[in-house]
Order: sequence, then C-alpha cells, then structure tokens
Amino acid sequence: MTPADVTSRDVNWQDVKLRDVTLRDGLQLTGKPLPTARKVEVIRTLLDLGVPSLEIGSMARPDLVPAVADTLDVIRALTPAELAKCWIWVATPRHVERAAEAGARNFQYCLSASDQHNKANLGRSTEDSLAAMPSALDLAARVDGAVQLCIATAFTCPFEGEVDPDRVLEIVTDARTADAGEVVLCDTLGQAVPQQVRDLVTRTAAADGRPIVYHGHDTWGLGVANSLTAIEAGATTVDGSLGGLGGCPFAPGAAGNTATEDLVFALRPDWLTPDTFGRLVRLAEGLLTDLGEPNRSRAGAGARASTTAFAWAS
Repeated sequence: MTPADVTSRDVNWQDVKLRDVTLRDGLQLTGKPLPTARKVEVIRTLLDLGVPSLEIGSMARPDLVPAVADTLDVIRALTPAELAKCWIWVATPRHVERAAEAGARNFQYCLSASDQHNKANLGRSTEDSLAAMPSALDLAARVDGAVQLCIATAFTCPFEGEVDPDRVLEIVTDARTADAGEVVLCDTLGQAVPQQVRDLVTRTAAADGRPIVYHGHDTWGLGVANSLTAIEAGATTVDGSLGGLGGCPFAPGAAGNTATEDLVFALRPDWLTPDTFGRLVRLAEGLLTDLGEPNRSRAGAGARASTTAFAWAS
C-alpha cells in the first residue's frame, strides 16, 4: 500500500471511533485535582452522550502524576458494563495485575519508541518494557482482558529529536508485542505533520494488520488535520480530550491533546446531534472551570457564536 492508495481509500467516517482521554492524559498537567466522584460523573455523562470509548486513568506512580492517584477508586466505582468501554494506562505487569483486581478489563500498555523518553517516563529502557510485555499480556488474558500496544514518541522525542519510523515498526512487529489487539501511535509532542502521520500509519497498517489508534496532540495546531489524515491512512480510532486538555510531564514542550469537541464536530459520528454536541461543549466548559484551565477547543468556541442560522451553534 502506498500513500497514493490511501489518499483514494474510501472511508466511512461514521465508523471511526473517538476515544476520550480527558481523565488520563487530559489531567496530567492540571494544577488542581479532580475528585473521584466528579471523575465518575464525567465518565457516565460521556458514555450517556454516546462516546464509545474512554481512557479513565493511569497506574503511574501517584507521587509523579498525582492527578491520577485515585485510578483504582475510579475503577471500583464503575460497573462491568461501563468498564467494558474504559481503558487504563499501564506500563508493567504489576500495573495490569492491580488494575484487573479492581475490575479493569482494558489495558493500554505503554512504552516509548525513543529510549531516553522511556527512561524519563518509566525509569527503564524501551527494551526492558518490551521484555516485560509478555507477562503483562498473560495477566490480562487471565481475566479475558484486552491490551493495546501504545507507542509514545512515535514521531519525535523531546530528548532525541525525530524518531526513525523503522524503530516504530520494529516495536510493532516484535514478537513480544504480537498478542496486543491494537496499536496506538502517539504524536506525544504534537510536532508531526500530516505527511508524516500518513506515512507511518500506512507503513504500520501494511506491516502488521492490527487496528490502529492515532493519539495526537495539538501543540503546533495540526491535531485535527493529523487525526483526519491518520483515518484516511487506515486508523480506526482517534483520541481526544475535552477542551484540548493534556500533556506529558516527562515530555517538555508537549501541549494538550486534540480537543474532543473539535474531533467529533469534524467526524460527525452517528451518535452526535446538535443537542448532543451542545451538551458535550457544556460538559467541557464546566470541567475546565473546575480545573481552572483554559479551553482550547475551536469547535467549542464556535458553538458559542451568536449566529442562529447554523444548527451546531448553541
């Protein structure tokens, strides 16, 4: 498959899934904590609106990422049906074990394509993370869980610069990652441009065949463009966070994720109506007010426009 083939590929845009990652990636750099009960309320509101998939927490060390220190409490507060649509960030077999004991069944096993970022983020080399992955997969299988292979710094690294796409493909095709059901390609710093996204998603799809999730940040203003390009190249899910919240505490220069509101406005999934969109915008505004964070969603701002002739303006 070539980039030209992908450009002409028929895409059923309503089949593309949006995963909201507000309660994991979105909260990592916020200055104020969000109470557990408020997190559960946000989860249930998003699911009620029709958002098909959520990332709701992380097993990262609470002293390093205090905003997600209550992840196990959040998991325990949800029903099995709700947890079936929720993902937990993990980086070790022990993370999987503890989250599974609390009730989680979907695990995003994360490592970095660049060794220096893996050491800064996880305190170990990328090779060490790869070596531990089969044990994590085995623990997830014991509870009939699903695992995604999440590759951070798939495009650029704050310490090493541009990442060789061949390095990403080495990880994707490594036998130790083969039992993960999906591959998540992360533009951790938000520095990729559409052609880079197209090429890497295309090459990953051709080399592997598993469903691809694209996780983008909007640091350089290309979050939506890169997400749409990833879909055209073969990605079936894209990540976003309410109001463009997000960032990585171990990736200097990373700004927020692509805004959920912007992505759904562009994609128009079948669960989205002008009324649903308005509710989503109001949810984001309330959450950002609680956190004292700015709203970076352009679609959210558009929804507050004074015109009444456009159905999506509220």
